[in-house]
Amino acid sequence: KKPGVSGVMAKADIKPKSIHHAKKWSDDVENLYRFQQAGYRDEVEYKQVKQVDMVECWPETGFVKKLQRRDNTFYYYDKQRECEDKEVHKVKVYVY
Repeated sequence: KKPGVSGVMAKADIKPKSIHHAKKWSDDVENLYRFQQAGYRDEVEYKQVKQVDMVECWPETGFVKKLQRRDNTFYYYDKQRECEDKEVHKVKVYVY
């Protein structure tokens, strides 16, 4: 039996209880938008899939700076807001 495997498996089972769409822009919605563009639900799923503890963020704004997609290509994001008002309603907010 490999040590630590059960811990990893337990973590991988975190599933959202509910979901709704964002109504207005916020820092959280901005970061969710970035995760969802890269093909993930949110930071929780990204950390599970990529097995990372930290996500690279811009120190000035706290927005996600760089994400690795499932096919291992990288997405790079600006310091400034990228999720326009017309995109906000497409962002899915997951509740755990």
